Amino acid sequence: MSPLVGVIMGSRSDWETMRHAVEILERLQIPYETRVVSAHRTPDLLFEYAQTAEARGLEVIIAGAGGAAHLPGMTASKTTLPVLGVPVQSRALNGLDSLLSIVQMPAGIPVGTLAIGPAGAVNAALLAASILGNKYPEVAQALKEFRARQTADVLEHADPRL
Repeated sequence: MSPLVGVIMGSRSDWETMRHAVEILERLQIPYETRVVSAHRTPDLLFEYAQTAEARGLEVIIAGAGGAAHLPGMTASKTTLPVLGVPVQSRALNGLDSLLSIVQMPAGIPVGTLAIGPAGAVNAALLAASILGNKYPEVAQALKEFRARQTADVLEHADPRL
């Protein structure tokens, strides 16, 4: 099956955060592709990636970026596919700059914005699974099983001292 989710990031250093999204996609057996696409250093590549995403079979894009964090918004401006933005924690402002850059999109170009860092990357993959689960029963089932395992793990380890 061709990739259903595109996982893009503004630089190689963002992989430390974005790998968490990929790990969840792999665990749920959702086909994906991943690559570095910089809004500032490779804008033509970004536009081509976003404009051809739907024709290539992608149905959701997860875009992680730090600092000025223009990648999710610029991606969303060039496609009508759902774009899920993951703010990467930055050194300068601890990721708050990334979060504000992604979440403050003008009306008309939505980006679903998740938490800063690895938690946001995990949740972006889970949200992508929820979106895809509406069309693909096997993805919906994998997500239900993931959630059930998560619940069982908490219940099995209810005593924090053990």
